Amino acid sequence: MSSRTVIRGGLVITASDEIHADVLIEDGRIAALAASGTPAAGTFSAERVIDATGKYVIPGGVDAHTHMELPFGGTFASDTFETGTRAAAWGGTTTIVDFAVQNVGHTLREGLDAWHAKAEGNCAIDYAFHMIVSDVNQETLKEMDLLVEEGVTSFKQFMAYPGVFYSDDGQILRAMQRSADNGGLIMMHAENGIAIDVLVEQALARGERDPRYHGEVRKALLEAEATHRAIRLAQVAGAPLYVVHVSAREAVAELIRARDEGLNVFGETCPQYLFLSTDNLAEPGFEGAKYVCSTPLRPKDHQAALWKGLRTNDLQVVSTDHCPFCFEGQKELGRGDFSKIPNGLPGVENRMDLLHQAVVDGHISRRRWIEIACATPARMFGMYPKKGTIAPGADADVVIYDPHAEQEMSAATHHMNVDYSAYEGKRVTGRVETVLSRGELVISEREFTGRAGHGVYTPRSTCQYLN
Repeated sequence: MSSRTVIRGGLVITASDEIHADVLIEDGRIAALAASGTPAAGTFSAERVIDATGKYVIPGGVDAHTHMELPFGGTFASDTFETGTRAAAWGGTTTIVDFAVQNVGHTLREGLDAWHAKAEGNCAIDYAFHMIVSDVNQETLKEMDLLVEEGVTSFKQFMAYPGVFYSDDGQILRAMQRSADNGGLIMMHAENGIAIDVLVEQALARGERDPRYHGEVRKALLEAEATHRAIRLAQVAGAPLYVVHVSAREAVAELIRARDEGLNVFGETCPQYLFLSTDNLAEPGFEGAKYVCSTPLRPKDHQAALWKGLRTNDLQVVSTDHCPFCFEGQKELGRGDFSKIPNGLPGVENRMDLLHQAVVDGHISRRRWIEIACATPARMFGMYPKKGTIAPGADADVVIYDPHAEQEMSAATHHMNVDYSAYEGKRVTGRVETVLSRGELVISEREFTGRAGHGVYTPRSTCQYLN
């Protein structure tokens, strides 16, 4: 049985175009577009018609950086693949790329299989995986080739977290050399973890134990230094590089320099760095613990460099690094010792709305909103044009977005499985109304109509910005 849907009368916005058009969906894919009111649009017929008059019709968001059920700091991220993907859908995101973890002493395959087991049958939207490489050895390097062949085409390494995920420069260079050969993309958490650990130890010895010191020891210069080092190692290896969660203007400057030299270096930032700051880390009592993440929040005057980087395309992607821990019982593990606060913020449900607010505020254009939240992450990680656009042949991952609705962000109304909102009380203009994933209604006029298990695993091709 063929199933057809027509979305009528909305303003279709992609990374490249804006047009008042009707969209025909057939069997889970975009079948055709036609300018609204034209004879061609008049030929579109379907059993389901969605009126999008006065609304935006945009591609479903692609969040290329999430951590559902991540083990960290003696606990687990509070969102499961079921709760996290449902919350993502509520926020207009229809594809996530999560991180499977290789533990030291284990193979990449064991880590990937474990994450498949967590996600399979539980996701409300489509999903894919990056691979965290924690243990670089000859077997790991061979496995990287196999994973690229089967659609896991990006590998994350950490210059931070010694004793957990950390790789030294030699291990990083070997992995980069391998990715230069197999077409994979190295994603880098760029902070000098060895130096940071010294500063943590010294701060605690001085009795500096409150959450705000988390931001003070993880210095912007140590993010910039690691970013510079990662770029040069990638240059030596002849490999592309994607730097995750860029937060500091000094790190942006390193990316700009590398891109001006013609290097295949890309940068991602996150809403928390655009909208929050060290003011939040310094909130009274233990409230600042809610905002502990790494890289850390920076002083507000760093935000201008991030917005500029997004406008000039020196930063290409906004992902969430969604890694929620409840305030009660999880963030509280670090009372009296900021270094024991689990690192991570909730945000998978907030990204599309916060970036629309950036459009309202004049930081970015509507098309740039779609570019950094949908099209570029899909291209960067080998899913375009199946994901990230509205065009014939693309998956029918479509959001009907009300640009005039006002909402107040709050833990009382969000759908993430976490007991606080990082944006509590923030008023924004714009709200998701209806979401389709591969043509199926997941959110219908602000009601969840999706189901666990609708979302399917999506193998990826290699980065589409590289030859």
